[in-house]
Amino acid sequence: MSVSIIVEGKNDRSKLRRLISEEVRIHCTFGTLNTLKLEDLRKRVRDDEVFLFLDNDPSGKRIRGVLRDAFPDAEQIYTRRGYAGVEGTPDEYVIAQLEKAGLEEYILYPPASPF
Repeated sequence: MSVSIIVEGKNDRSKLRRLISEEVRIHCTFGTLNTLKLEDLRKRVRDDEVFLFLDNDPSGKRIRGVLRDAFPDAEQIYTRRGYAGVEGTPDEYVIAQLEKAGLEEYILYPPASPF
C-alpha cells in the first residue's frame, strides 16, 4: 500500500522531503480548502494510507477538521504548540512523530555524529 502525507504548504513539504523517502507522497493543501481542491486531493491520494501533519495553529486546526471529515481513516500527526508550524519543528521531533505514526521504514535518519 502507498503512503501519502498531507501538509499545508510547500515549506512543510520541503521539511518532510528531507526526512522521509521519495516513495511517500507529500501533498499540500496550500491553505483553505474548497470543494474543488478537496476533490483534487482525494483523486491524488486515491487508496493510499493517509497521514495528516498540519500546524498546531488556528488555520492548521481548521484545515485538519476539514481533512478529518474527508479522510476519516487518516492517521493524525501533530507538531507541538510553540513551534513555528511543521516547517519550524526541529528534525528530531518530526522524526519522533513519524516513528510514533509507524513510518519508521520511510524515515531518512541523519548520520550519527562521530562525537
